[in-house]
Amino acid sequence: MTDSKRRRDLMVASALLGSVLALTGCSGGGNAKASDGGDSSQARTDEAAAQKSSQAQITITPKDGSDNASINNSAAVRVAKGTLTDVSMTTADGKAVAGALSADRTSWKPSAQLQRSTTYKLSAEAEDSDGRVAHENASFTTVSPANSFIGNFTPDNGSTVGVGMPVSLNFDKAITNKTAVQKGITVTSSSGQEVVGHWFNANRIDFRPETYWKENSTVTLRLALDGVQGADGVYGVQQKTVTFHIGRNQISYVDAQTKQMKVTQDGQVVKTIPISAGSPENKTYQGVMVMSEKFKQTRMNGATVGFTDDDGKGEYDIKDVPHAIRLTSSGTFLHGNYWGAKSIFGNVNTSHGCVGLPDAKGAGDPGTPAAWVYEHSLLGDVVVIQHTGDKTVSPDNGLNGWNMDWAQWKAGSAV
Repeated sequence: MTDSKRRRDLMVASALLGSVLALTGCSGGGNAKASDGGDSSQARTDEAAAQKSSQAQITITPKDGSDNASINNSAAVRVAKGTLTDVSMTTADGKAVAGALSADRTSWKPSAQLQRSTTYKLSAEAEDSDGRVAHENASFTTVSPANSFIGNFTPDNGSTVGVGMPVSLNFDKAITNKTAVQKGITVTSSSGQEVVGHWFNANRIDFRPETYWKENSTVTLRLALDGVQGADGVYGVQQKTVTFHIGRNQISYVDAQTKQMKVTQDGQVVKTIPISAGSPENKTYQGVMVMSEKFKQTRMNGATVGFTDDDGKGEYDIKDVPHAIRLTSSGTFLHGNYWGAKSIFGNVNTSHGCVGLPDAKGAGDPGTPAAWVYEHSLLGDVVVIQHTGDKTVSPDNGLNGWNMDWAQWKAGSAV
């Protein structure tokens, strides 16, 4: 091989080696870049995982924007797959509403009943097991008075009443969906007596057993009317339980012919009192009546019940009638009388329809017959008035549904 050929071969080999080295170098550089790119992708994946939404799922009821919401059961916060770390509830003007978390911190509710026609805002925060935070907010408005109904009930919670006291509810709106409303009202007695409701009109329903309540029993009224539709666009808001006690069995019998009243307790006569009932021109209603109100003193003006003279003034206006016990809504009372002659009691019926008992002026004398009756009577005690010559009192005139037989009473039930 000539020197020139050898030099050419060396030059080619050198060039080839350089090419191989260059290719190797490029390959090495490519691998480095691929490695760098893989590390960057992993970093981005880790960052995305760190920023992933919390698994805690917060639910606020009612839904955001709701109106006509319940004042009892609407507001609530719950969380799944996490625990609540903070809940804030305020009125629209920023007033805080107290509430309580459950022991496991998965739910929250207000501590007291909400107000009607009020806008509330709820804000909740929760964490999942990895400490990731979730947030939720909602605003709602509770039912307005115009779109809700309330039943005013008798007797009061915790009271002790007589055996004739019905459970009476008077609603502030006319009820057209009577079945749904009555199903939301339950009245039971520890005596086991069957209790049935009777609608007198669209606003009033009374409950009673077939015969008087068993003495010394306990009666429970449960109202589950929250959210119950009583009429078109009108919903109930009450959710409560009321209990009252039935006392001894006291029934008084007024006889307008003999002009005597006999007070019985547990079937035994404990007091006989001379009375003066309604005059022949103004007879007293007959029938079973229940004591519904008691006044140590009250004013009685004839003009309020239609007894007026030619000048339009009341035929009587007595400002301090003592020991007055209401028997009807229309104005029949059992009351003390200090202005009449003592001789009328037991002898002459002279009143405008009430039943008068001997009494002293001022209602401070505990020794008078009227004072005795007043002190020994409970709301719900029964007064049976007989032989007056007048009609029987209407069952809805006061708490006097006992003047309706059981079949008639049950026929007035919507359930």
